[in-house]
Amino acid sequence: MLEHLAALQVVLPLVAAPLIVLVRSRPFAWLATTAVSYLCLLCSVALAWRVASAGPISYALGAWPPPWGIEYRVDALSAFVLVAVSLTASFVAPYAYRSIAAEVTRDRQYLVYAMYCLALAGLLGIAITGDAFNLFVFLEISSLASYVLVAVGPRRQALVAAYQYMLMGTVGATFYVIGVGLLYLMTGTLNLVDMAERLRAVEDVRPLLAALAFITVGIGLKLALFPLHQWLPNAYAYAPTMATAFLAATATKVSAYVLLRYYFTVFDPLPLFDRLPTRELFVALSMAAMVIGSLVAVFERDVKRLFAYSSVAQIGYITLGIGIDNQASLTGSIAHLLNHGVAKGAVFLLLGGVALRAGSAALTLEHLAGLGRRMPLTAFGLMLAGLSLIGVPGTAGFVTKWYLVVGALERGWWWVVAAIVASSFIAVGYVWRVVEAAYLRAPASPIRVEAPPAMMAAGASMAALCVYFGFDTAFNVGGAADAATLLLRGLR
Repeated sequence: MLEHLAALQVVLPLVAAPLIVLVRSRPFAWLATTAVSYLCLLCSVALAWRVASAGPISYALGAWPPPWGIEYRVDALSAFVLVAVSLTASFVAPYAYRSIAAEVTRDRQYLVYAMYCLALAGLLGIAITGDAFNLFVFLEISSLASYVLVAVGPRRQALVAAYQYMLMGTVGATFYVIGVGLLYLMTGTLNLVDMAERLRAVEDVRPLLAALAFITVGIGLKLALFPLHQWLPNAYAYAPTMATAFLAATATKVSAYVLLRYYFTVFDPLPLFDRLPTRELFVALSMAAMVIGSLVAVFERDVKRLFAYSSVAQIGYITLGIGIDNQASLTGSIAHLLNHGVAKGAVFLLLGGVALRAGSAALTLEHLAGLGRRMPLTAFGLMLAGLSLIGVPGTAGFVTKWYLVVGALERGWWWVVAAIVASSFIAVGYVWRVVEAAYLRAPASPIRVEAPPAMMAAGASMAALCVYFGFDTAFNVGGAADAATLLLRGLR
């Protein structure tokens, strides 16, 4: 069984989805989803431990050895992403029972669990596959499931948000598959490791640059890379809370993983960053995302949209590490895949409890008035997650920004450091609006009641991780540093 962990990582949620649809029982759907989420976490931790002790794992499907068959490949980077995704799933699945019951009509609830399992299978498959076209298949599995998760939201605008998400996602998938097609024409292979080897011998670089451009735009749409982020605010605002928390913590992070994989292990990063304006492009777009996303968040009254625009800004920190392109910056960028995931997951999970007690799917700052007295644990958890988004010392967000600042200083880019500091101060503005409403406004009702225990435990646990990963950096920084070393050396 241990030899098949790589396959089980994807097979478990993929099998659970049709079983849930066949049984059509809400208790069974929730139990199956929760069990699968924890089993995936165990598999990912075991794979990460094996990679750390014995090096990359190659698993050939159907006894067809790579590059002829599809390969599942786990290295330091993919192991890190697998743990980040499955860790989030392990918090969201127990939370979902009460959350889905409150926000989704009873006849659709089993479908939400099925789509959640499909999205989980797709995201894990993207991280583990070593085949470019298989990556596209998993990308579409996760995307199609995500469209449905958004569409079943409790507000009427959810259908429009899902439609916008679908249009943008379809364009992104089309661009990606065109890029892969060009690479296949130039190399004759779809295996990413074999493709990287053959690309080194290609003399005509123009088709390769076209392929990279298509892949960058396609994945940029999935990643919500500024200014390709238009689908994200509505999708996060109108989806069911558990879907928003899961997608915010995982979907864009896995897309960032794909971008890292292509730029540093499939293509040769040396000519990309030294002979082309790749570095300048990523830095410019990242800084725009960090500043503009945060500024828009400051003026939002809908709390979910506020934190959705915050995600646009936080994605800028991930891509900034790619642009700076050194060991420290890539460590910060990869660590932020996890650090931002736990912070934003905590925010949306805790907001789901507020929405449940407020009896309203549309949360505004007025709904948070007096939250510190009505739901003190929830308010404290939101504050901790907000401090991590700002990057206050002692939180996971500070660790990310520290490494990005170190990377920028190594290149002598003081203006990038100034942008990081400026965006952090702007983040204080939108986080303060939430804190001010929670602690300095009078509550609309004197009744003091927290969210149901399962919902509260999931949100509070993720908020606690924002502090834990700020002090114990053995996994988030240690794993990210190993992955950064791998990327900078490339897969030869």
